[in-house]
Amino acid sequence: MNFNDLFDPNEFAPRHISFADEAALLAALGEKSMADFVDNTVPESIRMPSELDLPDALTEADALAKLKGIAAKNRVNKSYIGLGYYPTRLPNVILRNVLENPGWYTAYTPYQAEIAQGRLQALLNFQQVCIDLTGFEVAGASLLDEATAAAEAMAMAKRVGKSKSNRFFVDDRVYPQTLDVMKTRAKYFGFELVVGGFQTASEGEYFGALFQYVGKDGDVADLENAIGRLKEQGAVVAVAADVMSLVLLKPPAELGADIALGNTQRFGVPMGFGGPHAAYFAFKDEFKRSAPGRIIGVSKDASGKPALRMALSTREQHIRREKATSNICTAQALLANLAGIYAVYHGPEGVKRIAERIHALACAFAAALVSDGLNVVHKVFFDTVAVDFGSADKADAVYRRALDAGYNLRRVSETVLAAAFSEESTPAETAELIALFGGKAEMPSETSTCLSENLRRSGKILQHPVFNRYHTEHEMLRYLKKLEERDLAMNRSMISLGSCTMKLNATAEMLPITWPEFANLHPFAPADQAEGYRELLRGLQTQLEAVTGFDAICLQPNSGASGEYTGLLAIRRYHEANGGANRNVCLIPQSAHGTNPATAAMLGMQIIVVKTDEKGNVDIADLKEKAEANKENLGALMITYPSTHGVYEEGIRDICRIIHDNGGQVYMDGANMNAQVGIMQPAEVGADVLHMNLHKTFCIPHGGGGPGMGPIGLKAHLAPFAPSHTVAPVEGATAGMGAVSAAPYGSAGILPITWMYITMMGKQGMRQATEWALLNANYVAKQLSADYPILYTGKNGRVAHECIVDLRPFKAESGITETDIAKRLMDYGFHAPTVSFPVAGTLMIEPTESESKAELDRFIAALKSIKQEVLKVQNGEWPKEDNPLVNAPHTAFNLTDGEWTHPYTREEAVFPLPYVRENKFWPSVNRVDDVFGDRNLVCSCPPVEAYED
Repeated sequence: MNFNDLFDPNEFAPRHISFADEAALLAALGEKSMADFVDNTVPESIRMPSELDLPDALTEADALAKLKGIAAKNRVNKSYIGLGYYPTRLPNVILRNVLENPGWYTAYTPYQAEIAQGRLQALLNFQQVCIDLTGFEVAGASLLDEATAAAEAMAMAKRVGKSKSNRFFVDDRVYPQTLDVMKTRAKYFGFELVVGGFQTASEGEYFGALFQYVGKDGDVADLENAIGRLKEQGAVVAVAADVMSLVLLKPPAELGADIALGNTQRFGVPMGFGGPHAAYFAFKDEFKRSAPGRIIGVSKDASGKPALRMALSTREQHIRREKATSNICTAQALLANLAGIYAVYHGPEGVKRIAERIHALACAFAAALVSDGLNVVHKVFFDTVAVDFGSADKADAVYRRALDAGYNLRRVSETVLAAAFSEESTPAETAELIALFGGKAEMPSETSTCLSENLRRSGKILQHPVFNRYHTEHEMLRYLKKLEERDLAMNRSMISLGSCTMKLNATAEMLPITWPEFANLHPFAPADQAEGYRELLRGLQTQLEAVTGFDAICLQPNSGASGEYTGLLAIRRYHEANGGANRNVCLIPQSAHGTNPATAAMLGMQIIVVKTDEKGNVDIADLKEKAEANKENLGALMITYPSTHGVYEEGIRDICRIIHDNGGQVYMDGANMNAQVGIMQPAEVGADVLHMNLHKTFCIPHGGGGPGMGPIGLKAHLAPFAPSHTVAPVEGATAGMGAVSAAPYGSAGILPITWMYITMMGKQGMRQATEWALLNANYVAKQLSADYPILYTGKNGRVAHECIVDLRPFKAESGITETDIAKRLMDYGFHAPTVSFPVAGTLMIEPTESESKAELDRFIAALKSIKQEVLKVQNGEWPKEDNPLVNAPHTAFNLTDGEWTHPYTREEAVFPLPYVRENKFWPSVNRVDDVFGDRNLVCSCPPVEAYED
């Protein structure tokens, strides 16, 4: 043995993949080697010609050390920049038990409500916070960021309003990044944006308007009259409001607004160089069926007990496709949970004390400067004090003096500087800032207010018991544990959701996101303070270019849906720059995910659906016919690869050629990239642009419904049309290309996760991950094929990284539905695979590479056992209306609640296989009544009595 054997740099890959299972899995498939298996599964025509151009792997320790060195190049000054991002304090009990807890961050979006009651409760708490602070009846469970929330409000105003106008008014006090994103969206909606002083809004005819409550430079304006005049003209009015200011200020609903939105980052969420953060979105009850994003609602379960669920899902893209209210899929659930739990822990008095402290320090700072003769621009403000020095030289000297002392201020203009106070501001810092600004006065001993009495909140907030009970750490610790145990996440069992890629989120990948050097940097900090981030971003772009074959990577999109939008946006901009503004036809296969047509509709494109054949592949003859028929106006094809049916389509190069021959561009949806890496490159087979889900293929956790990241890869001709940013221009981007996200690099704070994954896996490990994703999926398909028809297969009867099992015959013969089987899997300790997508009446299973054979066998055994249960119903042994499938899931309460009257035993109900007893997961509610929940929508916290009855 030599030292190389003792020091193996590839030590991480065996933690991610169960290599010891290789022989058994291959034998089950009749294969002798992994190379033979890949040859028999992946078409030769799509293979990449060479190996990945990535470095060799680093160990966990070496990768962390390297990243620590990069992080050290960031300089974290005391941030007084503001403009929507502020230093904050996440209580340690929440940091350790939520943000750093895989029981919270490895869960999926709560489509299966019965095993998601904990995070649904946390999201309901978040909604209640938003309802209390804004004064509206309904609030959503988060949007991606404040800027995109404003754009969604603009689109919603058009949907719900009655005005024939196509003009939308924007207050010139809004954050510049918000206006940047709104301009991008408005162009392709066909809206005209008019920007001006809020007092002038009533001078024109508009279908809607957006006002900023606390202006970008700190002033708090009385918007009530301006809103009232616009409402009289039939406009729908939205107000963007700082969440912390609303603790003290009159709520937007009382000002007469229809919609309120903003960022909840100030409620304990680190700045993270721009994200991820949860935007809030609240609105009048009458608009609820036109609102974007998720809404958590209160319903009841089969036993009549209160139960929570995602409500009104028929608004969403996976149902309504191009007619959806938005293309939003992933939101910011984990960050919304942090913000809501922050409010629970601090309670009404604690949150008010923080807001009052911020305001008092700002007022003390302003008063001291005024007493020394400095010109404080605004008399009424919440946290941001703007000072006009009357001279560019004086302002520059103060700015640099503050910088040298470790403070970041904001340059408002050549002569004006602003200081934004935050939760982390202290009297000592305030005194130092007074001196740095040239003041001589001391900090006053008594607090004062700088808010007009008519603008102050009169009512109470956060009066629900949940905000008034858990204020000691023990109480909070136990509350969080109670919520966590109601949810099934990946720390309990595999989650085999097809098209979702629920793979390992390794601890070493997660550790860096809470390092102060990454977590506490403002996105608009001076460039020389973010050298570490820039090195990280450039390194990640190089990694992703190597993986995909593209010439450039844009990291701004902060979700998969945002990545789709950005990719198609680049195509539209490219055509316009080359005299092809008319090229607005978008071809989309029948099998596409609903976000594809929803995104194309947002970009003003005409959608033409392409047929798929009996094998689930794109009908190339139909594609060719429609491409040629629309060759003068063809803009793009949106295609997922491998297909949403889980099959490698051998004709992908021909498909791309047909589109190019007819003047179009190929957008590839990267939802299924886990079957590509190291084996094929999207750019090499003909794609022009691709969005990547870093929260799927590249190990960012799903967080119970977000965060996500959806960067795009672009070929050289499209790269100049990627978004830049008005406040902090994106390195390498073309000036003037409008933004798609509030921050220049989207949710930059979670990008270290992907960097760590690729660095620890190296070129060999990245390819192995794909090979094992294919191997595990084909093993599952083979083992289940005797009991369940596998709907689509490709070369040699193989699937790619996922398989679809057909349950429709069961329904026809026994009445048992795909929903019954999905709910029954909960009794076996598993989250259901993807239900009824892309084909109704099916389950789509994606085991990923990071599950062991033992875990796969447990899951297979569960589905085989369920098949036998279906047969008992089919044969009449169990009645169709009373069996463990239609009654699933079963709770512990069912075992003890009176006489057992079912034709199956309690043992069959809750311990259907021996392994279940060893580590039983108990759903906390019985099957949730979806219809009742939508017909009786309640999206605020119900009274405690509701749970006691």
